[in-house]
Amino acid sequence: MKFENVRLAAIGALVPDEVWSSDEIEHRLEPLYQRLKLPEGRLELMSGIAQRRVWPVGTVPSGPSIQAGKQALAAAGLPAESIGCLIHASVCRDFLEPATASRVHHGIGLSSNCWVYDVSNACLGLINGAIQIAMMIQSGAIDAGIVVGTENSRMLLESTIQSLNGDTTLRRKDIKGAFASLTIGSGSCAWLLAHERLAPEATCIDVGIAEARTRFHDLCVSDSDSAGASMQPLMETDSEQLMAEGIATGVAAFEKLLAESGWTRDAIDRTVCHQVGTRHRVAMLQSMGLSTERDSVSFPQLGNTGSVALPLTVASAADQGDLSGGDRVAMLGIGSGINSVMLAARWGQTPVAGNIKAIQNAPLALKIPS
Repeated sequence: MKFENVRLAAIGALVPDEVWSSDEIEHRLEPLYQRLKLPEGRLELMSGIAQRRVWPVGTVPSGPSIQAGKQALAAAGLPAESIGCLIHASVCRDFLEPATASRVHHGIGLSSNCWVYDVSNACLGLINGAIQIAMMIQSGAIDAGIVVGTENSRMLLESTIQSLNGDTTLRRKDIKGAFASLTIGSGSCAWLLAHERLAPEATCIDVGIAEARTRFHDLCVSDSDSAGASMQPLMETDSEQLMAEGIATGVAAFEKLLAESGWTRDAIDRTVCHQVGTRHRVAMLQSMGLSTERDSVSFPQLGNTGSVALPLTVASAADQGDLSGGDRVAMLGIGSGINSVMLAARWGQTPVAGNIKAIQNAPLALKIPS
C-alpha cells in the first residue's frame, strides 16, 4: 500500500521502572544451572540482552496503554474528537472480551464517533494496526487514529523460571526453546497517525508491505489463548529453522519494500529491525545487504517486547537523535506465523512523549522479588 497524505503525528512510549537483569534471572535459575552444569552468563551471551523490564504485579495492559495513548494525543496537540479509530494491538490483553480497546478508548476519553477494536498478530500487531489506520486516513474515512499496545512479560518470565527449575527431566537440548521466553520484556507504545493537514511537518508514512509464509506457523507457539493472563513458556519446535525461515521471509519482504518505495539500499538512512537479539539482528541485516551501523536497537536494555518492540525502538531512536528531518527510515517487522510487515517513512517532526529516555542510562538491575 502506498500512502500520500499519512503522517506519524506523535508517539507515546512507556517502559516500567522495575529492571530484571539476565544475571539475576540466572541466579533465580540456580537449581537448573547447577543440575545441568550450565555456564553463568549464558543468557546474555546467547541473546545480547542484558536487561528487561516488568510492570508491577497486578498491572493489566489497558493501564499503560491508556497512559501512552494520552501522551501521544497531548504531544500531537490534537483534540480527542479528532481521533476516528482506536486499535489495541498487543499480544497481551485484559481479557478475551470485550476488546481491550474498549477500555482504552474510554480511559483516553475519545469520542463515540470512533472505530474501536483489537488486532492481534504476534510481534506485528502494532505495525498492522498502523497500516489499517493509514488506509482509513488515505481513504478519507477518518482524519486521525491511535494504535497502542502494552506487553507484560512478568507472568511469562515467572512461569518459565518455575517450570525450568521444577522439571528435573529436562536436559540441555530441551531448554533452548524455553530460553527464548526469558528474553521477553515489558513496555507500552502508542502511535498517533493523522492526515497531513493536521500534522503537515510530521513523519511521512510512504509505503507498507506484507509477506506471508504461513507454512511455518508452527515454529514458535505459545500456550492456548488466555489473553496473556497465564502464558506458559514458549516452546520452539526448531529454533534454528525459525531463525532461518524468519530471515528468508524478511529478505523477501525487504525486496518488496524496495520495489514499492523506489528506494535503493544506499538511500536508506536508518533501519529499525525487530528486536529479538544480537544473532538474529546481525544475520537479518547481513542477508538484506544492510549495515548494522545505521540500525537502531533497544533489545539490550528492553529485551524482546513483542508487538511494541519496533515502535518503542523507533521512539528511542527519535529521542536519542538518531533520526533527523528528511531521513529515509525502513521499519523491518518480523513475526511468528511467519509474517513480515514493513514500512518506509521519511522522518519529520514527530514528538515522542513518555519515559523512553530511561533506557539510555539504564540503572543497575534491581533484585528480582523472591
